[in-house]
Amino acid sequence: MRILVVEDEIKIADALKKGLEAEGYQVKTALSGEEGYFCLTTEEEYDLMLLDLMLPGRDGIEILRTIRKKGVLTPILLLTGRDTVEDRVLGLDSGADDYLVKPFAFPELLARIRLLLRRGQQEPQHLLKLADLEINLLVHRATRSEQILDLTAKEFDLLVYLLRHQGHVVSREMLAQDVWQSRERSTPLDNVIDVNIARLRRKVDGPFEAKLIRTMRGVGFCLGEAVNG
Repeated sequence: MRILVVEDEIKIADALKKGLEAEGYQVKTALSGEEGYFCLTTEEEYDLMLLDLMLPGRDGIEILRTIRKKGVLTPILLLTGRDTVEDRVLGLDSGADDYLVKPFAFPELLARIRLLLRRGQQEPQHLLKLADLEINLLVHRATRSEQILDLTAKEFDLLVYLLRHQGHVVSREMLAQDVWQSRERSTPLDNVIDVNIARLRRKVDGPFEAKLIRTMRGVGFCLGEAVNG
């Protein structure tokens, strides 16, 4: 099992590497988010990534969002000294699989690593699923009830983002930043988002009795368990 450790404090990175290698893992360390992103997206595959939240340059959240936007599904465990509920929610909503607050006990880290690795082995990493909706990232195909959905590139990206955040409300601000890559919201962009959501809803939900995409008035959108009507 190969683990990528992204941690800018050299002593902590070295300690993690030494401890994990003693447990039989192959470990690569990166001292910045940029280096970690490069390793994960250009080198051979890793089974797990340990990502520090406070990094020089682009922080862990930005790196995490970029990785998920690129379709990388490697399990990611965030390591950070931030322990507020808001920080945990931000990390998980940005695509992290788990969250561990520093300082932590090494046996607990090992237990969480084993859990994530088992989960990764059980679920194909290129498939995203909710009920009868499925996205295959390898072949860039979305289906519902085994029927292929004819999506534009932007609609596909939008559906992937909603599916990655299934069960959570996604705001227009989040979509503007993460799907449209815009740092500032505007009324014209909000209109574009609404148009794409409407088109996506017609394709994903229109032909089916059970609806998956819901508008949370005044808040955003949510892709969740099917409801009738």
